[in-house]
Amino acid sequence: KNLQNINGVFVSCSDTLRACRLRCKMLAKQLDHVDMEIEREEEAGNVAAVSRLQAMSSRMCTELEREKELELRLALTLKQNLVELWQIETERGKSDILREQLQKDEEELQMQYQEEREVRIWKEKITALQAEGTRRTRKKREEEARRECEERNKKLLEDAKRNHEKAVCFLRQSMARIHEKNAKEEVKAQEHMERRIQAVLSLKTSITSNRERLQTLQILNKAKALEAKKEEMKMREAILAEGGNAIREIFLHKRRQEDEKKEEAFRELQKSRKMEIVSRILQERASIHKQRKSQCPTKAIKARGKLEDPLLQCREAWQSEETCKHAEGEIPQVSTGLGINSLYISRPQDVLWESGDEDTEGDKTLLVPEFPGLWNREYDLHKAPKAEDPTRLAIRAMREQMAEKKMEQLQTGILHKQTVPGQEHKGCAFRSKPSCIHFKDFDVGHIYKKKIVLTNASYSVNYCRLVGISEWLKDFISVHFDPPGKMSSGMSCEFLVTFKPMVNEGLEGAVMFMAQTGSFSVPLKCTVKTCILALDKELIDFGRLVVGETISRTISLKNRGALGTRFK
Repeated sequence: KNLQNINGVFVSCSDTLRACRLRCKMLAKQLDHVDMEIEREEEAGNVAAVSRLQAMSSRMCTELEREKELELRLALTLKQNLVELWQIETERGKSDILREQLQKDEEELQMQYQEEREVRIWKEKITALQAEGTRRTRKKREEEARRECEERNKKLLEDAKRNHEKAVCFLRQSMARIHEKNAKEEVKAQEHMERRIQAVLSLKTSITSNRERLQTLQILNKAKALEAKKEEMKMREAILAEGGNAIREIFLHKRRQEDEKKEEAFRELQKSRKMEIVSRILQERASIHKQRKSQCPTKAIKARGKLEDPLLQCREAWQSEETCKHAEGEIPQVSTGLGINSLYISRPQDVLWESGDEDTEGDKTLLVPEFPGLWNREYDLHKAPKAEDPTRLAIRAMREQMAEKKMEQLQTGILHKQTVPGQEHKGCAFRSKPSCIHFKDFDVGHIYKKKIVLTNASYSVNYCRLVGISEWLKDFISVHFDPPGKMSSGMSCEFLVTFKPMVNEGLEGAVMFMAQTGSFSVPLKCTVKTCILALDKELIDFGRLVVGETISRTISLKNRGALGTRFK
């Protein structure tokens, strides 16, 4: 189609070019004739005719120039069409060659497809024959398995019949025994039921008596509550009359009452634990006494002479540890019964006993002691102790002096530098995690607790004890901290901070500690609920736009605080 179009354009261009050339020749002849007429009229002196003929000649000259330009353009387009025609002819020849090559490739591809088809058909025939063979073998195996299964089922039925006969025989015997057992159990159940009925009746009587006691106790508690309210009202009126803060004074009064109750409960618990310790020690001594009686007397005599020194060594070790704890600022809790794996001491008898967890080892007696040297010989409780070695007494006195010096240095503020070979620790000896105790978004009337971890960041063993908290935080913050004693480098301990907000106001302060290298503090902050509005974008960028286009962008407004608010 392109070739036909180009041929048509070429023919039309050539025709127009011929016509243009003919018009140029005609215009040239007419121009010559007009020039001749102008000369003739000039000779005759006819000015009007001369001007008319000159205008005609100028018009004919412009037309001739226009026709020549058109001729040039047509010649140029004719050449271009000729070049395009030649290009199309060459491309046509190339396409004919490619078409022949493509036909050859298609014929070869069809031959290849035919060969592959024949190979595939041959393989399918082989696989069909193999599948038929496997199907036949599977059928034979299934028949053989079915025969074996039938034979096995026959044997199982015969065995089941024999076993059923045996089972029926055994079942009769066992049923007879069960009937006898059930009869005995019924008699026992009747007796047990009678005992339970009696127990229920006694329980009912005790419940009625306890109910009466409970009612009386409730009446007494109500009367005490009314009296406490009256006293509180009187106290409030008296404080208000004096012009003081009634809420704070009442709160402090209640706290003192709670502390007194806790102290009373602690004393009672301490007494009960002491009684438990004494009873356990007596049980231990009784069990050890029985064990010694069963042993050979000669072994006991040999063991006495060997075990005098370990007892003295354990006494000296305990006394040295105790003096060190006094020097480090610790309060040794003896026979309090509050700690796990804490060491209880009975001074008059010089008997050591180690308690484990209360729930698991509360009712057990240690038949095999942890330190056999302290238990394998009898110790006279009423016999006066022998005079100790003077060298040991001197060592003990030196240890006590060193402990007193260390205590004086801590009290006066003389601190030790933490150094290792080539390095000296600078900065705070302990690091807290988190670094700041922050109670945020609190509600008045609730109780908040946080556990803080202190880590020894110095290069050697260090001590840590609680000094206190900021003065203005004492009504709202309480700290529970058990001094851990000696702490190696990298070791950590925990303390609990409890916050009881009574006023909706922000608070700031610190929890102060004292270490061997100096004092340090952990900052504490309490912040009220606030509203914090924030946008997710700082700049709204619409990018490049086209006139008349509409683009939208979404902006998110978030309240990152804990207090709700309105906005517009």
